[in-house]
Amino acid sequence: MNETFDPNGVGIANGNIFGFPVTQDEADIIITPIPWDATASYGKGTSDGPQAILDASTQLDFYHFQLEEAWKTKVFMSPISKEWKKINDDLCLRGMDYIRFLEEGGNIDNSPEFLTLINEMNEAQNALKDNLKEKSVSLLKNGKIPAVLGGEHSTPLGLIEAIDSLNIPFGILQIDAHADLRDAYEGFEQSHASIMFNALKNCSNIEKLVQVGIRDVAQSEIELINAKENISTFFDWKIKQDLFEGKTWKTLVSEIISELPQKVYISFDIDGLKPYLCPNTGTPVAGGFELDEINYLFFSLVESGKEIVGFDLNEVGTDSTSDWDANVGARALWNLVCVTEKSRRIHALIK
Repeated sequence: MNETFDPNGVGIANGNIFGFPVTQDEADIIITPIPWDATASYGKGTSDGPQAILDASTQLDFYHFQLEEAWKTKVFMSPISKEWKKINDDLCLRGMDYIRFLEEGGNIDNSPEFLTLINEMNEAQNALKDNLKEKSVSLLKNGKIPAVLGGEHSTPLGLIEAIDSLNIPFGILQIDAHADLRDAYEGFEQSHASIMFNALKNCSNIEKLVQVGIRDVAQSEIELINAKENISTFFDWKIKQDLFEGKTWKTLVSEIISELPQKVYISFDIDGLKPYLCPNTGTPVAGGFELDEINYLFFSLVESGKEIVGFDLNEVGTDSTSDWDANVGARALWNLVCVTEKSRRIHALIK
């Protein structure tokens, strides 16, 4: 229990996130790490993100000005699967050859080898999704708040489907540089560029997808955004224009929150931040936010009365020469945990 944890002491690498002495049975928030980046089409390395964040997490201090006695939060992270990491690494190597093949103008219909790879990738990701969904459904039934730590952004689909299975309307707040609304990008049914397309396609209880910070987007995605009433996108260029012309971030945050229903799932792709905060993310894009701006949005969401029902953090890259990405990723995760715990405490009192 966290009563034995010294928030002023040296961080203890006990295998759990932040070094908190909490078991899965005791925890209110359960994080599933998924070491997967097999469909990443630009930079690799986010499959090592969960381990890097775990290693960095004990170096934080655990006071949080938005959450009283934040260090008492009962959060547990499951062990990182060596089996899935091995499957990922094998598919990654073959996938890199496939991406080069496409970039050089190759025709997939004339390549039995790569057609086989696509089928294997889709089968593996379906198994990964189904395993996560089954685990997440069990956690939800036991009153836990489930979360995912990726890996690439394709990883949380099973969790989103599990929340959808409760048959309670909810919304998704997506922080991202990309819209992720592509259909089977590069032949991969669960591409990192397709997570929100798949969530909307597979889930019947998503009332609204609210996207914030989008700044690298395909024409097909723009057309889908314009066609769907349940998608509201706050493009980075429009946010910046509004700020330049005198609108405050507080006003913009209120507009974002007003688009969301009562129950909210947060999907946080780290590349929604400014690239200096995540230089080794899979697909960095100029523009974006400071971490403090996103934290303000998250805590304003809870203060407005909305309830967080789950979250994911994805696309944190790694670099053998620096732990900067992991440091920022650990702090982003800590803030997600704290805002979710604040939501949990508020709504536990209401219930």
